[in-house]
Amino acid sequence: MSESPESAPPPKAPTTALRQRLAELRGPSAQPHPLDARALAALAANPGCRRRALLDGAGVDKSALAAALGSPSGYGQSQFAFMRGNAFEARVKADGGRELLRLLGLQEAGEVRLPELGASGPEGRAARTALALREATGAGAVSLLDHPMLALEVAGSPAYLEPDAVVVHPDGRWTVVEIKSFPMIDASADAAKVGAAARQAAVYVLALERVAGAVPGASVAHRVLLVCPKDFTNLPTASAVDVRKQLSVTRRQLARLTRVEDIAAALPEGLTFDLDGRSAEQLCEAVEQVPHAYAPECLAACELAFHCRDRARLAGAVEALGRSVRGELGGLSTVGEVLAAARGEAGEPDDPAVAALRRAAALRSEALAPAGVPAARGAREAEGAACR
Repeated sequence: MSESPESAPPPKAPTTALRQRLAELRGPSAQPHPLDARALAALAANPGCRRRALLDGAGVDKSALAAALGSPSGYGQSQFAFMRGNAFEARVKADGGRELLRLLGLQEAGEVRLPELGASGPEGRAARTALALREATGAGAVSLLDHPMLALEVAGSPAYLEPDAVVVHPDGRWTVVEIKSFPMIDASADAAKVGAAARQAAVYVLALERVAGAVPGASVAHRVLLVCPKDFTNLPTASAVDVRKQLSVTRRQLARLTRVEDIAAALPEGLTFDLDGRSAEQLCEAVEQVPHAYAPECLAACELAFHCRDRARLAGAVEALGRSVRGELGGLSTVGEVLAAARGEAGEPDDPAVAALRRAAALRSEALAPAGVPAARGAREAEGAACR
């Protein structure tokens, strides 16, 4: 299924002043850590986190920063999984992508064009990819772009993304191909992993739409091809995944991100996340200058999640209990406020959240009261247990 792409201007390069400020934040000797589609999908899922938006925009290596803070991250692929994924991808693309085209139903397409996408730097590769896509569209043949480079503006800074492959069909339709090493057993894969792959692919589709808006006759398919090992073998199989929902959410959430220059402008002069010559206390003080929006989902998507979780727990923030719980509690923002409201020591009785907490506390006390013990005494004992 395809849709007419939305026309949009190419990503704007940061101003000289902003580039200098981001270099100061990153550290003069640190190379910028590139943003990828997985990071952008996680950023779009939590657009209220200014900390991640700034660190990603500045290209700070969050894994190294988390380790320096004393909260090393468990996020990311193991070396074994990385090597297995590369080997599987090489098998899928072997022999000019014949197996990949078979999975797309294009085995009878005849000659397949394999454009050369090499260029200097990510900007050059993105420009070369855009040219190759333009030349392939309307050529009447199938073109397979292996690891093209796409550009997308995120919070005022350009991000460069590299999908596994993009196939240009004879009718001018562009299809994103995502190759993953998790298995598809009996034509079904782990729902959480498929969801993560769909969110990642939606970022690629969004970036492709920016290119397709300037190419006559081009359209971007909103059904991406997910290629995985079949059952318990290393043979590839595929499934078409509709990413329209993920695309809509990603587009909306990325648009909500505060621009990086606005976040940087609110920080004290001289603040930096440079790891060289700085203690964990100094780095922690610098990181705490930028507001965060921790949620348990961050543990599966952000390298700084353990650090932010510790700080949220230390502050007693209800966000540490989950977004759904936070939404139910209304104006109660700390665990202390919640407990006080449940005990009847604070909060307006007419507040639905306060009334629900008091009702829950009463039911809990009644359930925990031993047989023959007055309810008031049982309530006091239950309250003491809750405080402990």
